[in-house]
Amino acid sequence: MLNRRRFLSTLAVAPAAAKSRAGRPNFIFILTDDQRWDALGIMGHPCLKTPHMDRIAREGVRFANAFVTTSLCSPSRASFLSGKYARRHGVKDNSTEVTSLESFATILQRSGYDTAQIGKWHMGESAERPGFTHSVTFPGQGVYNDPVLTINGKQERVPGYLTDILTDYSVDWIQRRRSAPFCLFLGHKACHLPTIPPPRHENVCAGVSLPSPPSANSDLKGKPAWVATRADSKLGGVRKSPGYLSVYRKYLQTLPSVDEGIGRIFEALEGTRQLDNTVLIFCSDNGFLHGEHHLTNKRAAYEESIRIPFLMRYPKAIPAGTVAESMVLNIDLAPTILSLAGLPVPRDMQGKSLLPVFRNPRLRLRDRFFYEYYEEPGFRETPTMEGMRTLRWKYVTYPHKNDLDELYDLSRDPHELNNLAAGADTKLLKKVREEFRRLKSGI
Repeated sequence: MLNRRRFLSTLAVAPAAAKSRAGRPNFIFILTDDQRWDALGIMGHPCLKTPHMDRIAREGVRFANAFVTTSLCSPSRASFLSGKYARRHGVKDNSTEVTSLESFATILQRSGYDTAQIGKWHMGESAERPGFTHSVTFPGQGVYNDPVLTINGKQERVPGYLTDILTDYSVDWIQRRRSAPFCLFLGHKACHLPTIPPPRHENVCAGVSLPSPPSANSDLKGKPAWVATRADSKLGGVRKSPGYLSVYRKYLQTLPSVDEGIGRIFEALEGTRQLDNTVLIFCSDNGFLHGEHHLTNKRAAYEESIRIPFLMRYPKAIPAGTVAESMVLNIDLAPTILSLAGLPVPRDMQGKSLLPVFRNPRLRLRDRFFYEYYEEPGFRETPTMEGMRTLRWKYVTYPHKNDLDELYDLSRDPHELNNLAAGADTKLLKKVREEFRRLKSGI
């Protein structure tokens, strides 16, 4: 994918880039859009191969139980950056304009890091990127082919496939001559629907029978009424869209180009002798439903919607091949980055540094977390919800809607089919509600 000019420029900057290492690590944070936790080769996917994502896990850590605190693009992105829940950082929907946000990027920038945001931002239409000196970006969702990009304030149409283009700009920026450590936030559009894979990957998973999820044929008995309403809608339902597995196939076909881009980033870091001094982080902004409970999209508190892939590589602190079972959250990223950079973590950050988990993968960082989603004007099918996910239980309530609560024993019911809140065990429900109120009061 590199033309001759870029190849020669790589050779020219490699020795100089190596001189930029100054003790503090570099950071590269790669974020996909809507990639669920099991859409990885290393997770045993039946047809998707992701060798470079898998390499991050093999040479670093895979967090086996990683979650978002809000399963929606903008709030989740703001939580990754700020280390806070949506009710604290204030980005509660996909239309909030973010032109200022205290984050790991603003703190790194003030401490002398060279910072860049390349790709999807999805926190308003402004070209402002607080905390980032260099930006190559676009408003909203962007487009997969021949995008118009805003490059440090100037618009330019760039021919090609968006994932490849963003990788090109990222590799070029990584290879720049610099004396300071750097932080790159690379946000991909993939695998956001409606997906358009590049022609070279249109045969990925072709001819493979993708299995329907165990809850795809649920009668929704015991579920709150909103689930059936959304299941019958065009916004987040599949009961009137029987071809949802074909949509899932195209979704998968956008991921190999992301994986190829990670491979090129590995090559750029190796070529500039910066690989082992760079913290390489790979996540998704939320999970995605592909027919579970007759639903698609995200927003809901079901496992497939809130679980994400979360991988990190940094051999100076993370033993290769680590699998951490602890519950970790998107709000943990910011304090972890600051801790690795040797910087103090602000007291108002609600996440936790993951450094103790690097040292002890069996450590239990938390035994529960709070989940929140706020109803959006264009997506009335999904109401405001609040929830608690513990090691065993999941409780979800709908504070602005007269609807059933949900309570699942995940140890016995991992597919969330049997809503215990619809049953007769009022003593259990009362106990869980009290635990939820205590958790919420501290958020």
